[in-house]
Amino acid sequence: MFSLQRLLGKEDRFFDLLEASAEEARTSVRILVKYLQRPEELKTLDEFIQSRRKEKAITAQIGEALCTTFVTALEREDIEALSNGLYKITKTAEKIAERLMLAPQFLQGINLSSEITLIERATDIVIQMIRDLRGGVHLEKIKSLNDQLQAAEGDADKVLLGLLRQLYTSEFETNRIVFLKDLYEMLEKVIDRCRDAGNVVTHIVLKNS
Repeated sequence: MFSLQRLLGKEDRFFDLLEASAEEARTSVRILVKYLQRPEELKTLDEFIQSRRKEKAITAQIGEALCTTFVTALEREDIEALSNGLYKITKTAEKIAERLMLAPQFLQGINLSSEITLIERATDIVIQMIRDLRGGVHLEKIKSLNDQLQAAEGDADKVLLGLLRQLYTSEFETNRIVFLKDLYEMLEKVIDRCRDAGNVVTHIVLKNS
């Protein structure tokens, strides 16, 4: 069993900040899901900007804490990598919303339920992995959770191919095809970001188990 407390001493602040960062990433994804289901209601990016600012503030706090807490060089890189990975989830969600605002009418009649389910599953798994770092976790459990993330990423690839196949055989106008293709690929990237964060957690646990 591995405990991050061996890695970071008794400084619980890192646990709190990393969990807060993961929660904010999930919040941004939930906001995105809401507007993917009702794109016509997306009038401003205020909710996404607020979420990203909170995430950025947490990332800055982690950076400051690393400057005032003893951590070896390698350990510092791990924490920074995880923090940056979580921020990228929030940033990607906002970028998708930016695209969605350009032509929300192009989503009319498009079923994204499979992609939404995978995105929500991936963010939930990332949060579970980060929570399990506090207090100790079995390597086998982290590996199992990471396997679930890898499976979600693989399923997302298959869903993307299916969506693209439907798109390329549709009779949509060219600008709608371009819009939807970009949107599908960006949604798949959210899951890639979650996978990357999960890989960092697994790396930390493997290295210190």
